[in-house]
Amino acid sequence: MCNPLIPVAARITNIITETADTKTFYVTGLDGKKPFNHLPGQCAMLGIPGVGEAMFSISSSPTNTEYYEFSIKAVGVLTNHLHTLLPGAALTLRGPYGTPFPVDDVLRGQNLLFIAGGIGIAPMRSVIRYVLDKRVDYGGVDIVYGARSQADLVYLNEMENQWGNAPETKVFLTIDKPDDEWNGHIGFVPAYLSEIGFDNNRTALICGPPVMIKYAVEALVALGFNKSQIYTTLEMRMKCGIGQCGRCNIGHKMICKDGPVFRCDELALLPEEY
Repeated sequence: MCNPLIPVAARITNIITETADTKTFYVTGLDGKKPFNHLPGQCAMLGIPGVGEAMFSISSSPTNTEYYEFSIKAVGVLTNHLHTLLPGAALTLRGPYGTPFPVDDVLRGQNLLFIAGGIGIAPMRSVIRYVLDKRVDYGGVDIVYGARSQADLVYLNEMENQWGNAPETKVFLTIDKPDDEWNGHIGFVPAYLSEIGFDNNRTALICGPPVMIKYAVEALVALGFNKSQIYTTLEMRMKCGIGQCGRCNIGHKMICKDGPVFRCDELALLPEEY
């Protein structure tokens, strides 16, 4: 186990292009091993000396013992630079940071509903893969995922050919606007939840743009869910990872130390700024 405050030298071993602006990077230590263990929902710092360092959710499951996966959208200086790299490129890595989803206690034996929008599927994927790898420990699994267009759906092949074929697992996909090449559902994720009409005999996990999270939670509450049945992750608010810089606070909570995973009844007690 490495010290999460000290970067270790790491290497990109493979890169998968997911969409026009999102790539998945396979990362290991220089010895070809994972420097630390993580749980679903935790994050790590990736850095490029001379360019920058930032927090990213780990999109692979802890059951993957060979490498970490980070699905990263090109949105700024560091992420754009990452997208120019090739397998074999060096970078720094440190972690893990944050609280995980309670996969080994609270969620065990539960029916699960995963809800994601856009690149918010990245942290959800770590949990989904973990649950599917330990399938007998969990109840039914439903996955609702939406993006702007078919071309923006991350992990589309994996969802259709792996997740959708897993036991007691259903995948519901939607895009925001009509597309000549899309024969599936059209509409925003919160409205799709209401349309499907899930019963509240399940625990929901949500990640996506803040506005999607807000309206998805409202849709679930209208369906009879209690906010204590809904978990979300605020990993986009993670900064230093140890709660020292003060840039991640919401009221009296530090996202780096107290999160990024929260139950929605906990968030309901905080200022409406997330």
